[in-house]
Amino acid sequence: MQLLHLMIRVKDVDKSLSFFEYLGLKETRRFDYAAGRFTLIYLKDNYGACELELTHNWDQTDDYSIGNNFGHIAFAVENIYESCKKLQNEGAIISLPPRDGAMAFVKSPDGISIELLQKGGALVPDSYWQNQPNIGTW
Repeated sequence: MQLLHLMIRVKDVDKSLSFFEYLGLKETRRFDYAAGRFTLIYLKDNYGACELELTHNWDQTDDYSIGNNFGHIAFAVENIYESCKKLQNEGAIISLPPRDGAMAFVKSPDGISIELLQKGGALVPDSYWQNQPNIGTW
């Protein structure tokens, strides 16, 4: 078997695209289904092993709740400190700061837990992140 894609529902397409594009994903295709009033947007990284499908239901006004059976999506990043700082500056919630230089958790605009892992092993601890609190759950 081959894993084809992961699907998440998003409320704000522009905010979600901006978030996932920063993590290295690029939109590869988009389908609008007027009869069903939803859009499917597929994103891939440069490795192309698996896609992320963003589903936008046009009439959704309430926030989505995260089910207990969904864990997180993981991404490898070139520099975990720079990635977290950039996301933090753009308003993302850093729910578990990268204190160890190897791993962090952030929340997408729709509250989905995203794990960031440092490529090539942990970086030297950074004092800025040592003092940042955990926010919520991951």
